[in-house]
Amino acid sequence: MLTGKHVVIMGGDARQLEIIRKLSTLDAKISLIGFEQLDDGFIGVTKRKVDELEWDAVDAILLPISGTDGKGEVETIFSNEKIRLTDEQVKKTPKHCILYSGISNHYLDACVNKTKRKLVKLMERDDVAIYNSIPTAEGTVMMAIQHTDFTIHGANVAVLGLGRVGMSVARTFAVLGAKVKVAARDSHHLARITEMGLIPIHTSSLITELKDVDLCINTIPAPIITANVLAEMPTHCFIIDLASKPGGTDFRYAEKRGMKALLAPGLPGIVAPKTAGKILADVLTKLLDEEK
Repeated sequence: MLTGKHVVIMGGDARQLEIIRKLSTLDAKISLIGFEQLDDGFIGVTKRKVDELEWDAVDAILLPISGTDGKGEVETIFSNEKIRLTDEQVKKTPKHCILYSGISNHYLDACVNKTKRKLVKLMERDDVAIYNSIPTAEGTVMMAIQHTDFTIHGANVAVLGLGRVGMSVARTFAVLGAKVKVAARDSHHLARITEMGLIPIHTSSLITELKDVDLCINTIPAPIITANVLAEMPTHCFIIDLASKPGGTDFRYAEKRGMKALLAPGLPGIVAPKTAGKILADVLTKLLDEEK
């Protein structure tokens, strides 16, 4: 149980509803910021404005998976007001207060360093990332079907990166009958791709290796599908970029060539928010319970 634990949830999407529901069931005290338009009634939950919150009694702050932007603003679908996390707010919290976010950036890193608070990046945890790769793979299949005029079965598919998401995506498309190439840099990843029965390609060879692909799925959060690579790819190739913003694709040049390329981070929250929310809720409650 989390009786007496005061958790502030700032912004977010439908995934937060499952988190709120679980924390409420475990008797945590919950303050919601940026949820004015939320109609669901949860026991032990209070909607507050930023300036109404008693920061000195906060044990944990939960941010959305996207964290904050470069100015500290927090995304939310339940409010039209701008929500912002500042150094001043965090400084007022007890020293044991922990911030939880999906990812971080320079702003958030600077905030926790300046205030000497702990930041837990949930998407860097293997358990969260691996569980999340399941709805991500399903969402990628959905996008591929919606935006192409050919079947996945028999299509030439390239998956860039063999991380936790890349592995699930590559395996899923292979099971559906696609001819799957997987790009990696490290020798052990190339060996694993071979072991999986897929075609290994080195990331340094994309210009030549992507000349025949119908669908290209990127999971690498770095400029990988550059103008030079795009110039050699077939114009009918559909690119789905799953990497965190700004992705790894030169979207400007893709548009110039008439290629369809979409940035699609956060697919679990779009295609399966209930499942994705339960994944986060389960991990969060364990972490909060450990910090008693």
